[in-house]
Amino acid sequence: VQLQASGGGLVQAGGSLRLSCAASGRTFSSYAMGWFRQAPGKERDFVATITWSSGTTYYADSVKGRFTISRDNAKNTVYLQMNSLKPEDTAVYYCAAGRIITTNPTRYDYWGQGTLVTVSS
Repeated sequence: VQLQASGGGLVQAGGSLRLSCAASGRTFSSYAMGWFRQAPGKERDFVATITWSSGTTYYADSVKGRFTISRDNAKNTVYLQMNSLKPEDTAVYYCAAGRIITTNPTRYDYWGQGTLVTVSS
């Protein structure tokens, strides 16, 4: 599976962005998909994850109620809708694919290249 993340950019606090992650290669619909983020000088943190069927989602407490993960298996794409953005959301955002739904980044098999989100105050 090859993953290509896009949609990052510069936005003011309170604004919105939608990230996309396009997958190619092996069967996308069989994988759980996750979004992670890494701020400068910090570890990669879990943001959100979704099962292959979209039946189950999990969110980090810091984004719950503001971010929404979704997927379109027909388009081989997973999305992260980010609303009410805060300066502390600034980070490089990565999408990942794995066999099970988990918040643990080490359990994901494939990673995209990352897209930078910058939220100004």
